[in-house]
Amino acid sequence: MLLTRKLRRSARDLSTPRYGDRFGYHYDPEGFGRFSERIAHTLGTAKFLAFQTVLVILWFTWNAAAPENLQFDKYPFILLNLAFSTQAAYAAPLILLAETRQADRDRQEAAEDRRRAAEVKADLDYLARELAGLRMRVINSDDLARLEAKLDRLLLAKESSDHGSSS
Repeated sequence: MLLTRKLRRSARDLSTPRYGDRFGYHYDPEGFGRFSERIAHTLGTAKFLAFQTVLVILWFTWNAAAPENLQFDKYPFILLNLAFSTQAAYAAPLILLAETRQADRDRQEAAEDRRRAAEVKADLDYLARELAGLRMRVINSDDLARLEAKLDRLLLAKESSDHGSSS
């Protein structure tokens, strides 16, 4: 009684989800995306195009030159046309899906680059402020005056030694 009431309530009450998978399948969008990228990558290679060209040449040759009873796709090659149409019907959306995933990755990478650039700018601003602070301390310090006095004495000593050696 309690179980049937609970079931009836959940059937009418849309605020709580039903338990279990109704159709018995699980869709993994990430896995399907990886699959579509592999397909798009394969379709875009010279190796695939060469293989497909050889296959079409063999198809034409077999169905044109083989005895009538061994041909499986006679002259207007309808089966071959159907195979290419099916390939195109699936390839285009898979390639678009792969491009969309790449664009998403590019957007994430650009956002990460902007974040890193902001961090680097903040670090450079901090270092510039620290350097300016150090300069201000050195300019205002007594050490600078002593350093200047020592430099003046060295310059005088050098000038006097230069004048003494030149005469």
